[in-house]
Amino acid sequence: MRTLPISISISAATFALLTTALVLPGCGGHELVRDDPGAARPEASDEDDRRTVATGEKRPTEERAQDASPKDGLAELEKGEDASTRGPFPETSAVVAPTSEPPMADVSRDDAHARQASKEKKSAAREYALGGAGYGRGAGGMVGSASAVTGGYAPPPPVARPAPEFNTEAYDHVADNAFVAVADQALSTFSIDVDTASYSNVRRFLDGGTLPPKDAVRIEELVNYFDYDYPGPRSEQPFAAVTEVSECPWNPSNRLVHIGLQGRRIDMQDLPPLNLVFLLDVSGSMNSPDKLPLVKQGMAMLVEQLRPQDRIAITVYAGAAGLVLPSTPGSQKRPILDALDRLSAGGSTAGGAGIQLAYRIAQDNFRKGAVNRVILATDGDFNVGTTSQGDLVRLIEAKRESGVFLTVLGFGTGNLKDATMEKLADKGNGNYAYIDSADEARKALGREVGASLVTIAKDVKVQVEWNPQQVASYRLVGYENRMLAAQDFNDDKKDAGEIGAGHSVTALYEVVPAGRGTAGSGVDPLRYQAGRAPTAAASSGEMMTVKLRYKEPEGSTSKLISFPVSDRGKAFGSTSDDFRFSAAVAAYGMLLRDSEHRGRADFGKVESWARGALGEDPSGDRRDFLRLVGIARSLQGQDTVADVTTR
Repeated sequence: MRTLPISISISAATFALLTTALVLPGCGGHELVRDDPGAARPEASDEDDRRTVATGEKRPTEERAQDASPKDGLAELEKGEDASTRGPFPETSAVVAPTSEPPMADVSRDDAHARQASKEKKSAAREYALGGAGYGRGAGGMVGSASAVTGGYAPPPPVARPAPEFNTEAYDHVADNAFVAVADQALSTFSIDVDTASYSNVRRFLDGGTLPPKDAVRIEELVNYFDYDYPGPRSEQPFAAVTEVSECPWNPSNRLVHIGLQGRRIDMQDLPPLNLVFLLDVSGSMNSPDKLPLVKQGMAMLVEQLRPQDRIAITVYAGAAGLVLPSTPGSQKRPILDALDRLSAGGSTAGGAGIQLAYRIAQDNFRKGAVNRVILATDGDFNVGTTSQGDLVRLIEAKRESGVFLTVLGFGTGNLKDATMEKLADKGNGNYAYIDSADEARKALGREVGASLVTIAKDVKVQVEWNPQQVASYRLVGYENRMLAAQDFNDDKKDAGEIGAGHSVTALYEVVPAGRGTAGSGVDPLRYQAGRAPTAAASSGEMMTVKLRYKEPEGSTSKLISFPVSDRGKAFGSTSDDFRFSAAVAAYGMLLRDSEHRGRADFGKVESWARGALGEDPSGDRRDFLRLVGIARSLQGQDTVADVTTR
């Protein structure tokens, strides 16, 4: 039967009446109801949960998960139902309450065939890149191969990623930091960065059989993805610092300076109470297996760890924003998980409206001394309402003054707006991670949940003063978009990065020793002034002085830490595992970026340096790094670089 379009015009009053009974198509079968702030909301009981534990009965969500079949969605379509007819949210402010019926999957038979073809194509590309090694990382968890490197892990099936019709991913341009002559600029100042999104995003490209675009590679995020065995603070300070100096492995005539910060570790049971608001993108662009289904899986992992003193609310956005679940105690896991289970994708993306609503809910339930945070899960493809990157950043900057912090989790492929999400996290006193698999979700929201959610120091800045009698020039490896002016270090109004509980932060400088040239200096001598006369400290043998500034999570005045560092002439082979491994990761990043500063580094040397510095590696992350180096090495020289947009 052929369906003809019909245009209907109704008044605003009539629409308001109708919305009490309408269903929000963009939220997968959630009723639109009026938000009455004064209305009493009955608290969900967890008696059913206790009965489930005692009797072993299945919850309804578990039954649906076990009974589901890939054929079910196609069977519904055989009956004539078409998920593509679902539209966006009505453009109205609303609270969303769940219905009793689960939504039908937003798929079609053509989509299913296209996804299967895409999966087979990517699998073939991966096998080609690896010479048939069968490597992969997917929803099943930690992966590897049957080799000494991975300990014999069998590769689980990868997360299905449907091939987009066209690629609209966007990354900001990154220009490598250049060498700076100490005679021209003796101070180097930057904000710390604990984001890890670039590493898992690069992994996604490599696992898909292509080299990443250069601007998707942010070296500091590659290095900071890993745990390091730095000593924790022994005093009341929130973090401790460690330094090490050695020859530079990719340019042995230079020196490499390693600065490590270790945040105080806090066990989950000792965390402050959590006041969390999930802000989940359920727009049409999230309708693929590596997006909304993976979001729901990751959020469920976090929910399972909640304690009775924690609270969580769920807000969503597509064509408009809605409240799926009001702030609910962590003891009431069943209604929280059921609310997640009912979500489905459809409609356009009003990200600005969603951010406004999520922060309002967080502020309404704000608790002093608690962790007050919004967790945004999206592909970053905002296309309705507030859409420009500048306007979204200004919105986040205004909201951070409320004391509510932000975590941004990126998902999906083909339309990932990496540049937007990184800036939102940066300006929202938060962190940014890219989730490419269930294993990565388990890392970010499971074993590293304290680092992801609990800020122990904010506005953390680093300033290094170089001794001209020891150093001719220097180059900060990475942190290109975190550079600060020298005067910003003492300016407490200048925003900088945050350190979470248990976070490790690492920075590397490549240094040209004094007397070996002034690489990077192209400035003519000044006519009206000569260089500054050295002080007595210049003859102390110190290489540099490291200064750190930070604020307490709820503070407004910074505190200063300062200490000198000397070069004891250590060889690269006699350094710590952490030093050698971080250097290997930095060289890997330079090779992926085809950096002019990569020196004699190649993927073979990177693998050798990293293999000798694996340490205990309880998570297996360092061993998996060797796998990625092998893929990158096999792809080198092939025309397999992803085609994406760089701003």
